[in-house]
Amino acid sequence: MTKHWTPLAFVYLALSLAGLAGTWSYNVIAIIQLRDLVGDWVNSGPAVSSLTVDLLIAAVAGSILIIVEARRLGMKRGWLYVVLSGLTAFAFTFPLFLAMRERTLAAARTPAARPPLT
Repeated sequence: MTKHWTPLAFVYLALSLAGLAGTWSYNVIAIIQLRDLVGDWVNSGPAVSSLTVDLLIAAVAGSILIIVEARRLGMKRGWLYVVLSGLTAFAFTFPLFLAMRERTLAAARTPAARPPLT
């Protein structure tokens, strides 16, 4: 189970879980209160709009990184992290991708099993 889980991968995984819990706790509150999520993002003042644009641009850049890096490393279904970010939160899927990327890099650093000498 812990094969190729580096300390850095665990850090990314912890950030991913914090991102999921943090964002969805507020999403649940907004849903219970029947709030207009998009309206709250863009109409709650310049500071909130600035933060929205900031995070949106970072999410787009991160999504491009996910697709390109997953292809470069041969990771399967890299696009799924981008799709899941729309259903959960980018604060969850981006660190999750980074954790899986770290595992892939750790596996690549591990010497391949050599066939026994006969």
